[in-house]
Amino acid sequence: MSEKIVVVALGHKALGTTLPEQKIATKSAAKAIADLVEEGAKVVISHSNGPQVGMIHTAMNEFGKTHPDYTFAPMSVCSAMSQGYIGYDLQNAIRAEFISRGIYKPVATVLTQTVIDPYDDAFADPEKVIGRVLTEDEAEVEEEKGNFVTKLPEGGYRRIVAAPKPQKIVEIETIRALVAADQVVIAAGGGGIPVMEQGIRLHGASAIIEKDLAAGLLAEELKADTLVILTSVEKVSLNLGKENETPIGLLSTADAKKYIEEDQFASGSMLPKIEAGISFVEKGEGRTTVITDIAHAKEGFEEKTGTIIK
Repeated sequence: MSEKIVVVALGHKALGTTLPEQKIATKSAAKAIADLVEEGAKVVISHSNGPQVGMIHTAMNEFGKTHPDYTFAPMSVCSAMSQGYIGYDLQNAIRAEFISRGIYKPVATVLTQTVIDPYDDAFADPEKVIGRVLTEDEAEVEEEKGNFVTKLPEGGYRRIVAAPKPQKIVEIETIRALVAADQVVIAAGGGGIPVMEQGIRLHGASAIIEKDLAAGLLAEELKADTLVILTSVEKVSLNLGKENETPIGLLSTADAKKYIEEDQFASGSMLPKIEAGISFVEKGEGRTTVITDIAHAKEGFEEKTGTIIK
């Protein structure tokens, strides 16, 4: 039996988009988590929140338009809301799966703040699209507020926000205490609530943190043994979509860096997963990153499939 600390990063596919989809998807995620716990792993779960935080942001802004007494919800608040309701569904699904298998282990969600650098270059070049399609007049209003918008090829505009790199996990000591108490922890959902340090206070930032990079940082700060990144494919591929497409099994950090230089991995998709995997492995002895899909989570953890970075 393993006594490894394992950080599992659940991708968008593991959660679905709508509320009904999420209810169903979390049941599959719960089975994968229970498999790892049965292997003896101490599991900490991070997750995507892209569709969910977008829905919340849109809903809160539309509410604000019809209720002038209410202010618009900033991205940091939307991120906190998404962590809460995704954590709620995950907790209940995992709890039910545990009980069905005779596993009696508490599951808790920690609303997690992630510190970012206010001078991160990402703020000069925002790229994460959020919210609904805007008219030209609405886009101008957003720009007057100091927000960035981008024009869509098919017409209309969307708001865009920065994706700064995570610097540290604020609630890391709480997460460590729960792991030490042998509890399953859900933390740093959606990359964490983006905050900036200003004196003794933390202030929310208008940003979205790449959840894979945050999961990697979480794994580093927990001194985890394994980082499992669950995505939509069993293995990472070179030359994706071409005749010579080749799935990768074992991948050294040196080769991974070489493939990054060759632009083998799509920005905003597979690239941050590979970057998180490299960073985690290089910052400690005996560490492993596994990238695979949710159906092969257990086999990936056992290094029987998936892309294994060492």
